[in-house]
Formats: sequence, structure tokens, C-alpha cells
Amino acid sequence: MPPPADIVKVAIEWPGAFPKLMEIDQKKPLSAIIKEVCEGWSLGNHENFALQIADATNFYITEKNRNDIKNGSILRLTTSPYQTAVQLHERIQSSSMDAKLESLKDLANASRDITFAQEFINLDGISLLTQMVESGTERYQKLQKIMKPCFGDLLSFTLTAFVELMDHGIVSWDTFSVAFIKKIASYVNKSAMDTAVLQRSLAILESMVLNSQDLYHKVAQEITIGQLIPHLQGTDQDIQTYTIAVINALFLKAPEEKRQEMAHILAQKQLRSIILSNVIRSPTPINDEMAHQLYVLQVLTFNLLEDRMMTKMDPQDQAQRDIIFELRRIAFDVECEPNNSGSIEKRKSMYTRDYKKLGFINHVNPAVDFTQIPPGMLALDNMLYFARHHQDAYIRIVLENSSREDKHECPFGRSSIELTKMLCEILKVGELPSENCHDFHPMFFTHDRSFEEFFCICIQLLNKTWKEMRATSEDFNKVMQVVREQIMRALTLKPNSLDQFKSRLQNLSYTEILKIRQSERMNQEDFQSRPILELREKIQPEIMELIKQQRLNRLCDGTCFRKISSRRRQDKFWYCRLSPNHKVLHYGDLEESPQGEVPHDSLQDKLPVADIKAVITGKDCPHMKEKGALKQNKEVLELAFSVLYESDEYLNFIAPDKHEYCVWTDGLNALLGKEMTSDYTKSDMDTLLTMEMKLRLLDLENIQIPEAPPPIPKEPSNYDFVYDCN
Repeated sequence: MPPPADIVKVAIEWPGAFPKLMEIDQKKPLSAIIKEVCEGWSLGNHENFALQIADATNFYITEKNRNDIKNGSILRLTTSPYQTAVQLHERIQSSSMDAKLESLKDLANASRDITFAQEFINLDGISLLTQMVESGTERYQKLQKIMKPCFGDLLSFTLTAFVELMDHGIVSWDTFSVAFIKKIASYVNKSAMDTAVLQRSLAILESMVLNSQDLYHKVAQEITIGQLIPHLQGTDQDIQTYTIAVINALFLKAPEEKRQEMAHILAQKQLRSIILSNVIRSPTPINDEMAHQLYVLQVLTFNLLEDRMMTKMDPQDQAQRDIIFELRRIAFDVECEPNNSGSIEKRKSMYTRDYKKLGFINHVNPAVDFTQIPPGMLALDNMLYFARHHQDAYIRIVLENSSREDKHECPFGRSSIELTKMLCEILKVGELPSENCHDFHPMFFTHDRSFEEFFCICIQLLNKTWKEMRATSEDFNKVMQVVREQIMRALTLKPNSLDQFKSRLQNLSYTEILKIRQSERMNQEDFQSRPILELREKIQPEIMELIKQQRLNRLCDGTCFRKISSRRRQDKFWYCRLSPNHKVLHYGDLEESPQGEVPHDSLQDKLPVADIKAVITGKDCPHMKEKGALKQNKEVLELAFSVLYESDEYLNFIAPDKHEYCVWTDGLNALLGKEMTSDYTKSDMDTLLTMEMKLRLLDLENIQIPEAPPPIPKEPSNYDFVYDCN
């Protein structure tokens, strides 16, 4: 007979004694259990003791997390969080350097536990640490020459403890003094600083900037881009990552009017070329965190274009009109005619003719073309850049098209406006960076005017594709669709430079795109005749049942999910699987991501499928509502789902990716007898249905299937041909 669900068998350690095997009744108060353990070892004052998980985390057992204790767990009897906090609070103020160093090391480790952190913070521990950083380090610096390693470790453990305590979100970042900020900034500004101290200091500055607008202004006064850049020129990728994270944070929190100024400073300091040579082209492979920070920097840089993208042209603004005159002058090599040269009508006619050749929609007043937002004035900026920096290509495109028949000319003006709008959509100009995206493009770090150069390559591609398609003005939208596909396919290959991107586009000619489309179409043939559609409808329920079985089998295999946490750089996991009889969900915590099959015994918690009331997805999930302060983004919302059971109890999930999200939401809906509606189900249905149709129609290859069934022949005049087998 299995033991009761509330009884957990564990081993409990105490230094200097043999471990005890014990059965813990989860219904009893935790204080009663601790008292029983203390009495077994003849220890008094049981209220001064607590239980910890005896692993690398050393987390305290509390009434909130006691259900995490599993059969076979090893626990440790130790001093209570309050007693430990009091002891460490006293020890870190010791006059002995060795004692101080050891106590700060213990504090850095203990601060990862929120129970201890709460007790230490209640003793005003954060203030003590900030005072030590503000004033105590002068005393340590006197010892730096004779005890340099000790000084680095001392400061490193102090800052590590501070970071760990602040990560729990108990104390507001707004409470820190200017003196503390100056001291942290001084560690970043020093050319030679202990690596661990520098890393923690950068992490603190990033958190300050992101969590408080007031602190942003204070940090911005203490830190300059010039002081951060030397940290990118080293070889430590962690330091480089934290440095770019601080730059991104300053960029993100800067007021609108200061962002352009900051971008100008970044260009002056050659940040782009330093990142290119020391990070992107470094022999060290780029890890996920660095890729994320480079992606954020790329997004923030392109977002500087948003202002121009959303600015309409003022047709009465002479300076803006002069840009259009400049485009005309470069294209046709004409100077501005003096006012007395010819009649006004003659000059208007000449301008209209030239603006038509330049491909503007409004030949009389091209300024009207740039009143559409997006792309607004950004399109005109791109055209002027192309005309000035790629003059030969610009003149060739304009003159080539002006010499063609009207219906076959590729309108440069209209094309540039639509292309700029398309590129802004592809690069998501104006959108905030995603929390989990790593999709940066190395080629955009190879040029100071990467967007403009990107446009110049793409406008030449558009003109080339127009000629290859032998397009007319009616085909404009079709050409734009092909160009978009060419650009997207080339970007998918992540070219390392703009030249490489250009050569990839050369290989993706219109003919090649047609071949790719044809190949893809062969795998998704359209069967539109009525008999085929009827056959599809007949097969569909069988395929849906097959998909349902596959989803349930995947739930039986189980999935490892990340624990919901505000801390980006620490991973905790839990596992969930469906029982083979499809009646129970088994789940439990894991110390690390599993490499093979997870033993059934390690999943102690269970939820009967019969108790499940509903499956909730996206922003309606309770854990997404709770975590609003953590800046949950669209990407995380799309992976969140919850299972509602009993009296408003929830089991909350964040899927590792879109595929697992679809598998689990489909599987849970199937268990509840509801329709599976995910994109993955639609894709599987389409793929399997197409394959099944092809298999069933193999014998009919090259035979035309009639729209209507053949007529039934008349009855024969006699049945003499029937043979009686009896």
C-alpha cells in the first residue's frame, strides 16, 4: 500500500552528527517539525533553527515552499534566517579583514534566498552595504597595494550580495544616494579594475537606469560613452555584454530629444566599428545574452529613424522642396534657371516633365507624395542619399526608365517611397525590442549609414526585378511582393556584410524566386475540383484524430518548462507530463534541464484531468497579470497558458517555444473535448491531408478527373449475362 500523500520521507543532516531518516507530515506546522528534529539531537531553542535544502542553492524551507519537498530529499538543520542575518550583519562589520572577507562571501551566497534576503533587508542590511561601498572602500584602498587580491574579492562579494538582494525586488532602486552612484560609476570609469567588481558595477548601473527615471539622469551624469568603450576593447565577453547592456539602457531611457545627440556621440566614438572588430568578428562565439544585447542595440539604432518616418513633408517648406530640386538637378544635370529665363508656363511644363521621369505620382507638386506616413520624410532622405552617394546608379536608373515606354517604366519616386515603407516594416522601425529575441544582423554593424546603404542596394534590386519581370505599371504591387520575398530570403541567411547581402540578392533573381515558388507549390498542390474537395472532407476527421493522438502522446512524453522568474540570468525548471491512461497530469521541480527521460518518482505533484475546468492563454493568464511590472512583452504573452482547476486554482506555464505551446494547448483542449485550433494543428492538417490525398490519387496520375460524376447507364434489356454461382 503506498504511503499517504501528506507523508514525505527525507534525510536530515546536522554538522557533526549522523544524518537522520525521517517521515515529515506535511499537515503539521513547520515549527512543530523543526522542534521534533531539534529534540532528536537534544538541541534547545528550536525557534532559532530552520530547515534548508541540502544542495547548491541552500534555500530555506518555509510554509510557502514546503510542498516542494520530495520523497528522498536531503535537508539540513541550520540556524534560522533571522539568526543567520543577525550574525552576518555583525560579522561583515568586523575589524578583521579575513573575517570580513569570509562573512561577505557567505552573505553573497545566502542572499540568493528570498527568505534570508527579507530578514537581512529588515535589519537595514542594504543601507549597511551601500555605506560600506560609499565610505569603507577608502580604508580598503590603503591596503590595496599590499593586499590587491583581497581588496578585489572584498569589493566583489559586497557588490554581489547587493545585486542578489536587489534582484528580489523588495527594495526600490529610488532609495540610493548620489554618493553611492558616484562610487559605483568610479569602478566602471577606472581603466584597471578587478573583473568581478567591474561586472557587478555594470550590472548595478544597468538596473538603476532601467528601474528609475530619476536614477537614469544621475547615472547619465556620471558615466560617459567614452568611459564605457574601453571595456568593449577587451576579450572578456561577459564584460562586453554588460557594457553594451548599460549603453542600451541609457539609450532606451534617454528622452526623445537626447537620443539623436547620444547617437551622434556613439558615431563619434566609433562604437559600431569597435563592436564589429572586438565582438562580432572576435574568435569567441557570440553567446545568447550578447546576441540579445546586439539585437537591442540594432533595434534602438533603427528606431532613431521613427521621427523622420512619421514626419509629413510640408509642401510650402522651401528647404524641403530644395531636396526635390536637388534630385532633379543630379538626374538631369541641370542648374536652377534664373527667374527671367522663359515664361512661367514653360518652366512649369519642364518641371512637370522631369518629375514624371523621376517617377513621382504627383508630377506638378511631388512634395504631396511625401505626405503619406509612414514613410514620410524618411523616403526623401533615402532618395537624396542614393543620388549623392551612388550617383552613377541613380542617374542610370532614372534615365533607363525615362527612355522606356510609359507603361514599362519603373517609377523611381513611387518605388522609393513604397520600398522605404517596406524596409521599415521588415526592420520593425518604431517597435520596442523584444525580451527574448537574439535576431541581430552583423551586416548592419559594418556601415555608419547602414539603413541608407540597405535602401540603396534594395532600390537597385527593385529596378532589376522590374526589368526581369517585364512589368508594367499595373504590376507594381506584384513586383513589390517579389522584392520583399527576395530581401527576406537574403536576410534569413544572415550575411556578414552589405556586399555579401548584395551577392545573395544577385543569386535570388526573379527566375530563381519562380523556381523556389514552383518547388514549394509542388508540395502544396491545389485540388479544387468537387470530387477532390469531397474526398478531402471525408478524410479530414481521420487526420484530425491522428493529430489528436500525436498531441496526447507528446503530453505523455512530457516537457521541461522554465520557472517563472524575474531574473534573466538564472534558470530554474519544472517538468510536466500526462499519465499513459490520459487521466492525470504529473509535475514537479527539477534542479537542471533534463538530459534524458525524467523518472516518474521525481514528479510528486499531480492534477486529475477530470478536475480541469478550462485552458486560458495569453494575457488572460493570472501569471501574466501578476508580472506586469516585469515588462512582459508580446513574445512571452504568446507562450503563456494556464490550467484552471478546482476553486479558481491555476497551474501556470510558459512554453519554451511556439511549437511546445501549440502541442500543449492542443493536447489539453483535446483532453477537455474541445477543438484544437493552434497554427501548428492547421499546418499539420494541411501537410498530412495533402500527403494522404497524393497517396490516394497515385493511380489517377495524368488522368483528368471530371467535375461531375459520369452518368449511370440505362438498365440492360435482359440479365442473361448474370452467372449464378450456385
